[in-house]
Amino acid sequence: MYYQDGRPVIAVTDTAAAQSVRDAGAVPKLVTRSTAELASIQGEFDELAGIPNTAWGVEADSNQVSVEIFDGVSDADRARIEEVAAAHPGAVRIDTVGGKLEPAATLRGGNGIWSEGWLCSAAFNTHNSAGAVYTVTAGHCVPGTGNVWLVNSDGTRIGTQTAYRIGKSPQACDAATRACDWAIIKVDNANLTTPGTIHYGGGTNAQIDNSRYAAEGEAVRRVGDTSQDLVGNVQKTSTTVTYTDGTTLYGMVQTSLCAKHGDSGGAMFTGATALGITSGGNYLDEPCGDSDAQSDRLSYYTPLQMVLNERGLHVY
Repeated sequence: MYYQDGRPVIAVTDTAAAQSVRDAGAVPKLVTRSTAELASIQGEFDELAGIPNTAWGVEADSNQVSVEIFDGVSDADRARIEEVAAAHPGAVRIDTVGGKLEPAATLRGGNGIWSEGWLCSAAFNTHNSAGAVYTVTAGHCVPGTGNVWLVNSDGTRIGTQTAYRIGKSPQACDAATRACDWAIIKVDNANLTTPGTIHYGGGTNAQIDNSRYAAEGEAVRRVGDTSQDLVGNVQKTSTTVTYTDGTTLYGMVQTSLCAKHGDSGGAMFTGATALGITSGGNYLDEPCGDSDAQSDRLSYYTPLQMVLNERGLHVY
């Protein structure tokens, strides 16, 4: 079955089946090759599986096995493909397609990202009303706009930083003129998958499907490229913090979570709810734990909801 002009078309190999399709209210198309025959031909091609930059499959509307050969296929491998096709005259169509096939890389909250020589972490993937995707991170990582970010693990391009805030302000962090510590990266790589999930250190992922402002006393978690801390709570929701370099930030969320260098920009959340963007903390030499609360560790976060509201963004 396939759709043509919005209507379902059923491919059949005999007139009796065609009449049954008409009686059911659908459109029949009489073809010469059955599903089983085409699947058998595809199976012959599958014996060649492992040739880079190739794809093939049954195409219902043409009643053929469609083969795509992309750039980078050797003459010898192309000859192997054409040999199988020649054994089935009319049943196989071979198309040459430009470019090389590459797997789509994936960027999740907590993954390491890199730009201008600096390693930070992604917080959350977000999107605007038009569907454009923006990844949120910390503004202090690379202050400015126009810099290109890459996935740290494999160098895959993410996109360009289009807006950021970092600096001093005597007001709460809740508008464009009131600093805090955030940046947004517009994703412009079609080969990059950006799900609405965060990535735990053990390799598992968790869905994020809503956002809000943090509440004092609630249990929270944090993930980043360097470490994670899965046991903590919000201590204050509007903190004025001055870092060693003299940078003062207002309206920051203070938690009992541990953070390390490289975790900046990472995700702070509870359950499936996004809460904050990792800004900094007291980076002690001890490793971060994710099973016990650590009373001597504090970390600070830009309220994510403030950024989303200002930029017209939403989590997935």
